[in-house]
Amino acid sequence: MSTIRIANAPCSWGSLEFEGLEGRAIPYGQMLDELAETGYGGTELGDWGYMPTEPQRLGAELTRRGLVMLGAFVPVALKDAAAHEAGVAESVKIAHLLACVAEKGKYEQLPFLALADDNGTDAVRTANAGLTGCEMALTNEQWKVFARGAEDVARAVKSRTGLSTVFHHHCAGFVERPDEVARLLDMTDPDLLGLVFDTGHYAYGSGSNDPGVVLEGLDLFAERIWYMHFKDCDPKIADSARGEGWDYFEAVRRGVFCELGQGCVDFPAVLKWLTQRNYDGWAVVEQDVLPGMGSPKESALRNRQYLRAKGV
Repeated sequence: MSTIRIANAPCSWGSLEFEGLEGRAIPYGQMLDELAETGYGGTELGDWGYMPTEPQRLGAELTRRGLVMLGAFVPVALKDAAAHEAGVAESVKIAHLLACVAEKGKYEQLPFLALADDNGTDAVRTANAGLTGCEMALTNEQWKVFARGAEDVARAVKSRTGLSTVFHHHCAGFVERPDEVARLLDMTDPDLLGLVFDTGHYAYGSGSNDPGVVLEGLDLFAERIWYMHFKDCDPKIADSARGEGWDYFEAVRRGVFCELGQGCVDFPAVLKWLTQRNYDGWAVVEQDVLPGMGSPKESALRNRQYLRAKGV
């Protein structure tokens, strides 16, 4: 039986895990208040230090708002072997916080460590997000290093904290296109590393505005999808970004990740797909915005109302 529960995340309030953006986002207390007030039952951690990092205090902040902690996005420069040791340590540190909070809250579902590439740091991939070609891809040797690093993180997180790791494909990183997602999954242990399927990043990263692309991706990676992110992609802005050479951050600033139902992601079809496959877990709404953009609370409310109108 399918049970889809709906959450949101700090990125919808402008708290993005990119260097230089920290400290300019809406304070975490306001973000959590607004997230709860607009009808969501859970959140992700956001950048380390955005929310309290002491388990008891973080748990108390969540409990008094009736929220659960679902996971944390952790970027690691996986193509660089020299970054792996620090990446493992950082991932375990964050996973330990998640595990402690979940233990105190007696969660029905343990949080996930959402591992990602160190997105937005490679100039070529950042400049060509949503329109990357094979000539920008990792080499065979780099792929081996990347996959080994991802498994090392997942193995350490599992053995030291008991939590599972899902990989987050992401624009402006080295695992963006559908073929890149497929290659990473083919090179990693399916019992060790799952996938958090992000509908908006998949749509934008595919280079296509065809709503069928996301459904094809869900079918292709069905056995590895352990967790869901609901994000939409504005096709007109995506086309402008590709045609006018906007980099990833400019596309986000222009609103490429729009409110749900306003873009090219067919959410009724996505929900039907999840229901037919008895998906029993959380879907996290993420409308990535830069600090100061838009009206996060109002957008969060409209996104929640949209999903409620679709039956979840």
